This record gives sequence, structure tokens and C-alpha cells, in this order.
Amino acid sequence: MFQQKHQLSIQTNPLSIQDSSALMQMDQNDTSIVAVDGMQNGGASQSDPIVYYSKRLQDELHALGQKIKQHEDNLKLLNTQRNKLDDSILDLQVTLGKYHSSNVSKIENDRANLQSEEETTEQILRHEKSAAGVLCQLKTRHGAQVTHLTLTKDMLGIVASLGKVGDENLSRLFSEYLGVDTMLAVVCKTDEGVKALETYDNEGCITKSSGLHGLGASIGRAIDGRFLVICVENLRPFAGDFVADDPQRKLDLLKPRLANGETPPGFLGFAVNMVNIDSTNLFHATASGYGLRETLFYNLFSRLQVYRTRAEMLLALPLITDGAVSLDGGMIRSTGVFSLGSRQEVDVRFPKSSGMLDIADKSAETEKQIQEIRWQKEKFQDDIKREITLLNKAKGTFATKKAEFLKFLAQSSSYASQNQVQSGQDRLTPR
Repeated sequence: MFQQKHQLSIQTNPLSIQDSSALMQMDQNDTSIVAVDGMQNGGASQSDPIVYYSKRLQDELHALGQKIKQHEDNLKLLNTQRNKLDDSILDLQVTLGKYHSSNVSKIENDRANLQSEEETTEQILRHEKSAAGVLCQLKTRHGAQVTHLTLTKDMLGIVASLGKVGDENLSRLFSEYLGVDTMLAVVCKTDEGVKALETYDNEGCITKSSGLHGLGASIGRAIDGRFLVICVENLRPFAGDFVADDPQRKLDLLKPRLANGETPPGFLGFAVNMVNIDSTNLFHATASGYGLRETLFYNLFSRLQVYRTRAEMLLALPLITDGAVSLDGGMIRSTGVFSLGSRQEVDVRFPKSSGMLDIADKSAETEKQIQEIRWQKEKFQDDIKREITLLNKAKGTFATKKAEFLKFLAQSSSYASQNQVQSGQDRLTPR
């Protein structure tokens, strides 16, 4: 009799792994691994370690293949996003070029815009017996020399002349909201400037021969009635931040938000940010370094909201804290105070801006967007480099593990062949 042996065949299937361009096929012939089972003396089985090691190598190769595929997918996504950013930069650069071209056209039309300022001056001059009318008359006659007078050197101007609005309808709305007395208010930097405008005798009566009253009398325009004077230095400035990189230094006011986090329908912005201010008054209008937006115009408009229609304004009523106006004439003065009836035509309005400031704002905003996208692109580029490094590392590990697996298959095949020969010899050997 021959000593009984048990033959065990282990079939290893082809292993498929995802590579950088296609599937990396592990093409291999089915290999029979013959192991000697337990001997009668209780010897340890040799088949279990071989099966276990083969399975472990295949699992490791499969995991590495999945990791390679993941890095390739990440690279594909990152490259797609980077290309989209390149397209966005190109589009914005084209838009920026259009703004620059438009700016040239606006400069050519500047004369028409200057006429709008002259129109505002003419409207003020019609109020002959007002303080604003007297000051405008002096400026018209004597030009820049007026600013050197002791009486006027501390003046910044008239409210109506210190801001510009890009839309005629908005100009009418804002003028109506403020009222003619405020539009004609004289704006001074300090208390000293206010005191110089009007002096009093020992009995507290106005001295008609000095100050602004004396100037009015000297040109045949005696000031009649009261007039408003605003001292910028005494105004409480806006305590918040400005919109980042905004050339007009717009105030960073919190927009009204619905319960879902969105702005109410029809909300266009805040009136204080819709007034364009000359660069000379954007900075250091006061000794403390404040500009007119955060002092004068913030105190005039506060957080006055602007809506497209009256209906949309009324729907947003719970979100309105400091009044609102709508383009179709709706007006809320303050919480619970409504202005009803027909629109009142105020005969002194803000001049229309030339559009150059609007273009400058849009141009600056576009340049800011381009810079932000370039930063995003740099981040994507860093992510792409990192993914390439991880992909190459995974491929290297895969190649090493693949070589180890092929070597194991070759050794297992040789071991199985030797066992088959030994088994045949055992059968021929008499017991």
C-alpha cells in the first residue's frame, strides 16, 4: 500500500487594478498549488499559510488600485475646476477692458455731467434769501477766492452739492426724503466755522452787519428766516467697518435677512451707500480723519433702505428699522411713520454722477474678483501637486507589491510542482 496523501488545488484568478489611464491587468495562468496535508504524526498543514498570504497580497493590491483611482479622480476634478477658474479670469479681464473703454467715453461726456452740477447750483441760487443761495452767489462771482475768506474757509459746502446720485429717480427720492431745508443746509468742519456764520449783540439779537448776514446784505440778498448748519466734527460717526477694497468707502452695513437667510425681494441697498462722494471728501473731512459718508450722510440717511417697489417695501416692513423708500415713490420715515399721498417735488436735488465713479467701482470690484480667483487657482495648483505626489507614491507601492505577488506565485507554483513529483514517487514506492 502507498502512504495516502491529499492533494489541494488553489486557483488564483486574474487581478484587475485601476491604473492612471486604464485597468492594470494582472495576467497570470491559473496556478495549482499542491500542499501536503497533515501527516499522521500530526505535522502542521502547509496549505493554510499559502492561501492566507495569497489572499492578503490580492487584498493589498486591490486597495492600492482603489487608492490610485481615487487620486486620479481627484486630479481630474481639480484640473477641471482650475480650467474653469482660468476661463473666469479671462472673462473678467475682457469685462475689465470694456470698463476701461467705457471710462474713456464717460470722460468725453463729462461736460454734460458738469452741466448737471451747474443745474444744482442754479436750483440753489433760486433760493435767493437762503444762506445756501448767498454762498453760491459768492462762489459764482468770486470762484475759489471765497474759500480763503475767514468766514468760509471752514465750510465744506451745501448738502446738495456734496454728493452725487447716479439715477435721476433716486436723486428725487433722496431729496424729498431729506427735504429742502436739509438739502440747503450749510456744512462746516468745526464749531468755529459755525460760530463765524452768525454773531449776536449783548441782547442776543443777530448782528446783521457781520457773518453770513453781512455778506448777504453786501450783495443785496439779505437772509430771511432760519437756515440749517451742520457741524461734521460734532456728528457721531458710523462705528462699523467699510466694505473691503471699495474705492467709495461704502459702509459695511448688515443687510436685512428673512428667516431663510435671504435678503427680502426688491431690496436694492442702503441710501447712504448710493451717494457718490468726491475723493477729497472721502477721507479726512474732519480733523479726526473721518470722511463725509460715515459722518454727514450716515447721520442724514442712517440705515435708510431702498426697495424696487412699494409692495416689496411693505412686505419687508418687519425688517425696516430706520426707514425706507421705493423707486415708485413709497416712503417710510421711521418705524411706524409713513409718508402717504402724492410725491412732493423738491426743487433742489443732488446732481447726477458722471458714471465715472460707477465705472471705477465696477472696475475695482472686477480687479478684486480676478485677484481672488487667482488665489483660488494657486490653492488648486497646490492641491494638484499634492495629489500628483500621492498618486506617484501609490503607483510605486503598487509596482512593488505587484512584483512581490508575482514572485510569490512563481515560488508557489514551483513548490506545487515539487510536491506533485514527490507524490508520484510515493505512489510507486512499496510500503
